[in-house]
Formats: sequence, structure tokens, C-alpha cells
Amino acid sequence: QVQLVESGGGLVQPGGSLRLSCECSGFTFSTHYLEWHRQAPGKERELVVGIFTTGGTTTEYSDSVKGRFTASRDMAKSTIYLQMNSLKPEDTAIYYCKTRVYGRDWWGQGTQVTVSS
Repeated sequence: QVQLVESGGGLVQPGGSLRLSCECSGFTFSTHYLEWHRQAPGKERELVVGIFTTGGTTTEYSDSVKGRFTASRDMAKSTIYLQMNSLKPEDTAIYYCKTRVYGRDWWGQGTQVTVSS
């Protein structure tokens, strides 16, 4: 059973930082592409960053977070991370991790990030 469990969300002031985690199980972590997505209230879900490791880690960021967010993965813990710095109110959203295994997409339950003073 594929499982993705996000954690680390919370309330933070503008300019602050948070680190999200997504613990993965039920598939070969090292060979699958993983993504962070987010969905703000009243908006469609959007891709934040994709992470792929084959010989080295490759990341692809959306323009809205480039330079502020950093994605990484820990092979020993089968976990991906999203370090979010210089947070803005428009970063407020539920953040999800996602992968594609056995021909279908798998999503975590999401973790809420709220950026507000």
C-alpha cells in the first residue's frame, strides 16, 4: 500500500520559514518522481516542485517559489522535504506530496500552511 504522510505545516508570519516533510512507504522511493503541490482557498491545485533522483537529485521549481523554496530527499528515511523561506501571505495553502506508482497518482492528506501577521 502506497502511503504519503505530510507534516510540518502551521502558522507563520510573513518573512518566516517552515520545513515540510513527506514520509513515503509502499514503493521504491529511490526510483520514483515525487512532487510537492499546493492548493489555496478558491484556487486550483498547483505544482510547486518536482524531485527526481537518478545519479543525483534534480529539482524543478515553479516560478512563484524559485529562490525561496528548496526541496530535498533523504534516501535513508524515504522522506522528502520542502524548506520554505521568505514566506508570503500568498503561500497560504494546503501542501500535498504526490507520486505516481502502479499507473496511478497517489496523494498525501496534506498539511496546512498559513502565512499571516
